[in-house]
Amino acid sequence: MSKWRENYNVGELTQNMKLYRLEGCPYCEFVVDKLDDMGIEYDSVWVEGLHSKRDAVKRVSGQRQVPVLIDEEHGATLAESARIIEFLETTYGERAVDGDEEVEKAISKAKEKARSET
Repeated sequence: MSKWRENYNVGELTQNMKLYRLEGCPYCEFVVDKLDDMGIEYDSVWVEGLHSKRDAVKRVSGQRQVPVLIDEEHGATLAESARIIEFLETTYGERAVDGDEEVEKAISKAKEKARSET
Protein backbone atom coordinates (compact mmCIF):
# COMPACT_ATOMS: atom_id res chain seq x y z
CA MET A 1 0.00 0.00 0.00
CA SER A 2 1.26 3.45 -0.89
CA LYS A 3 2.24 5.74 1.94
CA TRP A 4 1.13 9.01 0.36
CA ARG A 5 -2.04 10.90 1.03
CA GLU A 6 -3.71 12.84 -1.72
CA ASN A 7 -3.85 16.55 -0.95
CA TYR A 8 -5.00 19.42 -3.10
CA ASN A 9 -4.66 22.25 -0.59
CA VAL A 10 -1.01 22.92 0.17
CA GLY A 11 -1.98 24.57 3.48
CA GLU A 12 -3.41 21.31 4.79
CA LEU A 13 -0.30 19.16 4.36
CA THR A 14 0.80 17.42 7.53
CA GLN A 15 3.88 15.33 6.70
CA ASN A 16 7.46 16.60 6.79
CA MET A 17 7.92 15.35 3.23
CA LYS A 18 6.01 16.74 0.23
CA LEU A 19 6.25 15.53 -3.34
CA TYR A 20 5.04 17.86 -6.07
CA ARG A 21 4.02 15.61 -8.92
CA LEU A 22 2.03 15.33 -12.11
CA GLU A 23 -0.26 12.46 -12.98
CA GLY A 24 1.29 10.22 -15.62
CA CYS A 25 4.80 11.66 -15.19
CA PRO A 26 7.30 8.75 -15.31
CA TYR A 27 9.97 10.74 -13.44
CA CYS A 28 7.49 11.41 -10.65
CA GLU A 29 6.67 7.71 -10.50
CA PHE A 30 10.38 6.83 -10.09
CA VAL A 31 10.43 8.98 -6.96
CA VAL A 32 7.10 7.60 -5.72
CA ASP A 33 8.43 4.05 -6.15
CA LYS A 34 11.59 4.89 -4.21
CA LEU A 35 9.68 6.58 -1.37
CA ASP A 36 7.31 3.62 -1.13
CA ASP A 37 10.13 1.06 -1.33
CA MET A 38 11.98 2.84 1.46
CA GLY A 39 8.84 3.10 3.60
CA ILE A 40 8.98 6.90 3.75
CA GLU A 41 5.69 8.69 4.35
CA TYR A 42 4.96 11.77 2.28
CA ASP A 43 2.19 13.97 1.01
CA SER A 44 1.53 14.30 -2.72
CA VAL A 45 0.82 17.73 -4.12
CA TRP A 46 -0.75 17.34 -7.54
CA VAL A 47 0.23 20.10 -9.95
CA GLU A 48 -1.25 21.52 -13.13
CA GLY A 49 -0.50 19.72 -16.36
CA LEU A 50 0.33 22.94 -18.17
CA HIS A 51 3.91 23.89 -17.46
CA SER A 52 3.09 27.62 -17.40
CA LYS A 53 0.44 27.10 -14.68
CA ARG A 54 2.67 25.34 -12.14
CA ASP A 55 2.92 28.36 -9.88
CA ALA A 56 2.90 26.26 -6.69
CA VAL A 57 6.03 24.42 -7.87
CA LYS A 58 7.70 27.70 -8.87
CA ARG A 59 7.01 29.19 -5.43
CA VAL A 60 8.75 26.36 -3.59
CA SER A 61 11.56 25.48 -5.99
CA GLY A 62 12.17 28.45 -8.29
CA GLN A 63 11.28 26.43 -11.40
CA ARG A 64 8.24 24.65 -12.84
CA GLN A 65 9.44 21.09 -13.53
CA VAL A 66 8.31 18.08 -11.53
CA PRO A 67 9.03 16.09 -9.51
CA VAL A 68 10.04 18.35 -6.63
CA LEU A 69 10.61 16.97 -3.15
CA ILE A 70 10.46 19.13 -0.03
CA ASP A 71 12.01 17.53 3.05
CA GLU A 72 11.24 19.93 5.88
CA GLU A 73 13.10 17.84 8.45
CA HIS A 74 16.38 18.32 6.56
CA GLY A 75 15.60 21.72 5.03
CA ALA A 76 15.96 20.34 1.51
CA THR A 77 14.15 21.27 -1.70
CA LEU A 78 15.13 19.10 -4.65
CA ALA A 79 14.11 18.85 -8.29
CA GLU A 80 14.88 16.10 -10.83
CA SER A 81 14.17 12.47 -10.05
CA ALA A 82 17.80 11.28 -10.06
CA ARG A 83 18.85 13.99 -7.56
CA ILE A 84 15.84 13.25 -5.36
CA ILE A 85 16.55 9.51 -5.32
CA GLU A 86 20.22 10.09 -4.57
CA PHE A 87 19.22 12.39 -1.69
CA LEU A 88 16.78 9.79 -0.31
CA GLU A 89 19.37 7.03 -0.43
CA THR A 90 22.07 9.19 1.14
CA THR A 91 19.85 10.72 3.81
CA TYR A 92 17.58 7.83 4.72
CA GLY A 93 19.88 4.88 4.03
CA GLU A 94 19.31 1.67 2.18
CA ARG A 95 15.85 0.81 3.49
CA ALA A 96 14.63 -0.22 0.04
CA VAL A 97 12.83 -3.50 -0.51
CA ASP A 98 12.62 -5.83 -3.52
CA GLY A 99 12.05 -4.01 -6.77
CA ASP A 100 14.65 -1.30 -6.12
CA GLU A 101 16.81 -2.59 -8.97
CA GLU A 102 13.96 -1.93 -11.37
CA VAL A 103 13.70 1.67 -10.18
CA GLU A 104 17.45 2.13 -10.70
CA LYS A 105 17.22 0.71 -14.22
CA ALA A 106 14.33 3.05 -14.99
CA ILE A 107 16.30 6.04 -13.69
CA SER A 108 19.29 5.09 -15.84
CA LYS A 109 17.07 4.82 -18.90
CA ALA A 110 15.49 8.21 -18.14
CA LYS A 111 18.92 9.82 -17.82
CA GLU A 112 20.05 8.31 -21.12
CA LYS A 113 16.92 9.51 -22.87
CA ALA A 114 17.31 13.04 -21.45
CA ARG A 115 20.94 13.16 -22.65
CA SER A 116 20.00 11.98 -26.14
CA GLU A 117 17.27 14.65 -26.44
CA THR A 118 19.66 17.52 -25.76
